[in-house]
Amino acid sequence: MDDMTPDGADGRYARLAAAVEDAIPDTLRREWEQRAAAEPVLVARQGIFSAAGNPVAYQLSFRSPGGETSSATSWSDTQHDHATAHVLDATFGRADLESVAHGRLLFVRCTRAYLVGDLQVPARPDRLVIEVPYWVDVDREVVAGVRRLRDAGYRIAVPSFVSTAHQRMILPHADFVKIDVRDLDVEGHPVVALARSYGATLVAEFVETPDLHQHAQELGFALFQGNLLERAGILDRAGARPVTG
Repeated sequence: MDDMTPDGADGRYARLAAAVEDAIPDTLRREWEQRAAAEPVLVARQGIFSAAGNPVAYQLSFRSPGGETSSATSWSDTQHDHATAHVLDATFGRADLESVAHGRLLFVRCTRAYLVGDLQVPARPDRLVIEVPYWVDVDREVVAGVRRLRDAGYRIAVPSFVSTAHQRMILPHADFVKIDVRDLDVEGHPVVALARSYGATLVAEFVETPDLHQHAQELGFALFQGNLLERAGILDRAGARPVTG
């Protein structure tokens, strides 16, 4: 029979393991536990550029911990809320916001809950541009919420503008209107003219080729976003210190 007494081999190994455990400094133990437990906190960031090629803003988007993208078209409202909360917390909820923003505006798609005030946007109108996604059903409550946000100093953007009825309801309150330049051959000048009719700055989305870039410039777009200019990079915000207080 094996010796299982405290003075046997198993007992000696147990005492050795306990001694090693006790010898690890508390600070090192906590650091190791934090590293082992930390899950990546990922955010995609893509630049938005001026006609001269200078970065003036960033688009921030949700990425799952595995880094893969998934189709948001099949998400529930709760999933959209969680994705928006993830992006806002990973950026505005961390103490080193400027390591993401570099003094520039940050465009974030915000759900209905944020637009109507059921969920609170970060108190950073100097940095946050609130995008009203195409899948939000715009009604009087949403329009009123957008007006309140704009009165509080936030800039409003309408992405993927194709002149739907819901988008036209937001248009008078928009500071930026983003149009997929790949659709310009189909939608053409009328949509561009409508998009700028209230004085919004036009942003060309999905600028993938030099020809698209040139065409957007000829149509009077002021800002440009797409893989031709910069592919979205992935930021891991897990190590950034959360804002407290």
